Amino acid sequence: MDVFRMAGAAYRALTAVKDGPSLYDICDGALLRPKRGSNHLADFYRTALGNPALRPLLRRAGLPELNDPIRFRALRDALLAARDDAEPDWQAIGAPVAQLLDTITLSHPKPKPVSAPRELPRLVDIEAAIRACGTHLIGSFERNGFIPAYAAFNLLGDPDCRGRELQMALTGLNARGYKNSTLLFNLARVFIARSPARDVINPPWTGIAEPMWSPVQIRHRTAYYDAFFIEALLSYLDTELATTEEVAAARNAIDDMVAFCLSTSREFVRGRDNDRFAVVTALPPPPHPRFSRFFAEIKQRLGFDVYVPDCDTTACAFSAAGKAGASDPMLQQPLIDFYALYQIRAGGNAPQVTVPLNDHIDYDGAIVTWIDSFAGDRPFGNDLDPTLNLDVVEVSLRHLERWQILETPSRLATLQRIIGFHRRLIGSGAFTDPRSHIYYLPELYAAYFGRCYAAFRALPEAAQRVIDPDQALAEMRLGVLRYVEDELITHEINPFDAALALLALGHLGAEPRHFAAPLHCILNQLGEGGRKGPFKAYEWNKMKTPTRILVGGPEVSSAFVLMALALARRVLRQHHPLS
Repeated sequence: MDVFRMAGAAYRALTAVKDGPSLYDICDGALLRPKRGSNHLADFYRTALGNPALRPLLRRAGLPELNDPIRFRALRDALLAARDDAEPDWQAIGAPVAQLLDTITLSHPKPKPVSAPRELPRLVDIEAAIRACGTHLIGSFERNGFIPAYAAFNLLGDPDCRGRELQMALTGLNARGYKNSTLLFNLARVFIARSPARDVINPPWTGIAEPMWSPVQIRHRTAYYDAFFIEALLSYLDTELATTEEVAAARNAIDDMVAFCLSTSREFVRGRDNDRFAVVTALPPPPHPRFSRFFAEIKQRLGFDVYVPDCDTTACAFSAAGKAGASDPMLQQPLIDFYALYQIRAGGNAPQVTVPLNDHIDYDGAIVTWIDSFAGDRPFGNDLDPTLNLDVVEVSLRHLERWQILETPSRLATLQRIIGFHRRLIGSGAFTDPRSHIYYLPELYAAYFGRCYAAFRALPEAAQRVIDPDQALAEMRLGVLRYVEDELITHEINPFDAALALLALGHLGAEPRHFAAPLHCILNQLGEGGRKGPFKAYEWNKMKTPTRILVGGPEVSSAFVLMALALARRVLRQHHPLS
């Protein structure tokens, strides 16, 4: 982060000439000290938007069109309706905010083309970086008792969320508190995007994955993160670069994280015949997520204290536990049968997707994100993410024999329909469009596709032919490789982008010469994280509603870089066994 540039941006925001009513002119009268209506809406406003840290940046951010008393009153009336009505008309409430939201201009990163280096780095340098990342993860577990991830708000929001998407969220989400936060965050986005405060809140960066520079980051633990930290530590052990002490510490951490995934985070939900099915919850009850007391209280007060399990966390936890050698009876459940309940069939159960932010893609055959709790709760509505569906395919391939997928026609059909969804997505090129993804970026989809393809290629050839008689996965492999080789690594990337590119290239069998650019990017930036770790925190996954919330952390960066370098090292040693 350029300190001088940030200082200049802050000065411009603090001294800007105000042109029209500000966010606070609109909201203070209705929400600062209301005597009636929704306490949640007022609490959220005071805590998230009306706090003393944000006010100075936005107090001069005005919108000239709101000088029109009719437009001003329409916006104020919408807030009052959201605050006071027992059954708010969210379509009407969202209309004036959606109209303003369509006046802002946002775009995804457009990295500049670069010339790729020709020479591969030394193997000894790759191994040094692997050790640095492995040591960082093990040390973090020993210090914290877990390996943390962090969440940070980007108040400018997501470029794919405009007026249309706001209306989708307000009408499709099931929890009033979540609608309240979505409404207010999106109103604030307009004032931020159209003022000098934009450059303070959303400074530019290199590459695609966004650095998490935000001063407020919420540390927490979930089974989803533990599952990938398990895979990273297993990767470190496979390299045989860990010391004897690190091997023992890593195995202890892996055992603890497997228990967290399969025991601490276990939740029962209803299966096909109203029976109980064990899945993995997105966020276990306190104190297990390890929030600070400050953020735990804020989360509960603002209405984010209820979570339901999700298909992605369940798939990743099952996969990682299986790779770690776990034998919990929970893993014997044919998870593919449960996923079939959440599989979209065109013209049938498509309304399961209540927040279709990426409705330009064909959902047929894909699995939705969120699982109804045993009580039937689905507090945030439902959506559909392509990368999640790769995780479902990957765990199904790794449990192919255990779940008797080839022997059970309905299970095989469910798996093949998910593969068909990906075939259409990749064949159309839509997987490269950030708008196609709810929680991830296209380069992460490419990396996860590589992970999924590696699981497929590890199966006996006879099983591969049954699952994929048309060789669709081979066709998809070429489409993803073209994106990584011709677009991703030919432009400016940061170390997290580079790690994802390497994972895709290594798993998909690319020529080692393509490894040069991402390898040099990673090694050249080694140490950028300072005291926090070998690398900075970058965007791993995100939420688009209620605003853009990034999840990652220095440990997450170390985990992905470690897995990527370990894979690249293995491939390079196969091509150059004397290195």
